[in-house]
Amino acid sequence: MGEATPSPKGCTTMDVVIRNATVIDGTGAPSWRADVGIDDGRIAEIHPEGTPGPRPTATRTLDATGLALSPGFIDMHAHSDLALLRDPDHSAKAAQGVTLEVLGQDGLSYAPVDDRTLTEVRKTITGWNGDGSDVDFDWRTVGEYLDRLDGNFGGQGIAVNAAYLIPQGTVRMYAVGWDDRPATEAEMTRMKELVAQGMAEGAVGMSSGLTYTPGMYAKDAELTELCRVVAEHGGYYCPHHRSYGAGALAAYAEMVQLTLPRAPKGAGEAPFAGCPLHLAHATMNFGVNKDRAPELIALLDQALAAGADISLDTYPYTPGSTTLVAMLPSWASEGGPESILTRLADDTAAERIRHHMEVLGSDGCHGVPIEWDTIEISGVSVPELVGHVGRTVAESARLRGEEPWVTARRLLVDDRLGTTILQHVGHEENVRQIMRHRVHTGGSDGILQGDKPHPRAYGTFPQYLGRYARELGILPLEECVAHLTSRPAARLRLPDRGYVREGYRADLVLFEPETVAAGSTFEKPRTLPVGIPHVLIDGRFVIEDGRRTSVLAGRAVRSTP
Repeated sequence: MGEATPSPKGCTTMDVVIRNATVIDGTGAPSWRADVGIDDGRIAEIHPEGTPGPRPTATRTLDATGLALSPGFIDMHAHSDLALLRDPDHSAKAAQGVTLEVLGQDGLSYAPVDDRTLTEVRKTITGWNGDGSDVDFDWRTVGEYLDRLDGNFGGQGIAVNAAYLIPQGTVRMYAVGWDDRPATEAEMTRMKELVAQGMAEGAVGMSSGLTYTPGMYAKDAELTELCRVVAEHGGYYCPHHRSYGAGALAAYAEMVQLTLPRAPKGAGEAPFAGCPLHLAHATMNFGVNKDRAPELIALLDQALAAGADISLDTYPYTPGSTTLVAMLPSWASEGGPESILTRLADDTAAERIRHHMEVLGSDGCHGVPIEWDTIEISGVSVPELVGHVGRTVAESARLRGEEPWVTARRLLVDDRLGTTILQHVGHEENVRQIMRHRVHTGGSDGILQGDKPHPRAYGTFPQYLGRYARELGILPLEECVAHLTSRPAARLRLPDRGYVREGYRADLVLFEPETVAAGSTFEKPRTLPVGIPHVLIDGRFVIEDGRRTSVLAGRAVRSTP
């Protein structure tokens, strides 16, 4: 490297200089070549190729010839709430170039809670995050959870940065319980207090899971009151709305209306909250929605033209992923996990559940009668049940010479509701059309539990860059990077992330445009990507020469006032 000389920006020697990089800066503009100097965790100097004057110098110089340099990718929909606490490596996300994840999704997570609520939520989302028996739940508030992220692993921190959404279902569980009824005035006041406290402590917004109990029991008036609190604190609302199937368009319209900046003309007493809206995993699934993405896009464009503040995220795959228990009708989940198991053990109640799922179309399955040959078992909590993994419920049932519901019911009971599934109900053309939209961002919705998780957990971001940008040309590479960096940073109101700019945090990804690809497949979902040799967080290498380092540079990213 030679002897250090003063840099033109006044630093004696920077920490790192990345030379000859093809800079994709996050704006969507064409790429350009430059040297990028990093000092004290920030981008200290950008020296475009051909610029007069001395090039920046550093303690370490990395030749990035042939590599693209972009801002770090932001996963707008992550389920790493406990994974970040238990796994210092976390290569599932770090190796993809993810430098920030948004946790607390789908209305169910671990703060704010009291002792009762914590016990119940751990059971409820065992399929997403495990039962947490290997985690010390030494927090109860949102602020304490964020502090725990900062101080994890002996004060070193976590693998990647993390922001947090207040989970509306958990808040309702805390203040109301599991009853399917309107909140009382006192309960409503308590929920608003919990949301306000969580926002003041650093949450970036609030999520809902409106096909998951107990959050789905909230009517629009209740959601509107909570969204107003979120808006007052500068946050956004991120709903998993009431249907991605039979009632998908109506469910999207419901969310758009309740977050509008003002009541639409002729709406009468329709609720509106004036809260920015971010639509979670915005898909159009099941046979009833084939080729209907243009209708969703028209709905969004109309609302945007009227002044609504809307964004959305998607993952670049057609199957979805959730828990098997989520397919049940909501009435079967009233009272919580133990009540569900009691109903499943009762033949009369179980037959009623089957009828709703197979004939009527339960709200848990988005109003569509369940097709057991589309439900693939991806993970179980009880090792003795692992033989089901990788098969559809219909296949497992045939092997046992029984009806699919019999197999599903036994799985739910024996696995104590911990079974995760892939649901093969998506449409490729819908996926492609929605990802082109100008307010689109990337979100993995990655569940890291299970023997055979959805490959999106390990592959979402290289899948966008490799398959959809390079191979299919659905998005130009520079525009694709903007979807994964600056757009989510704008939604999160991050003043110094999302672009390659001087003064911005050095959360950066170096990738090979011609080779980057997801390694994960449905057969081998835990395979790491290729073509992403270097990832930096806060100017420190967390991926170096394609290997995970021991660096824990991640911290809680709190909302800005």
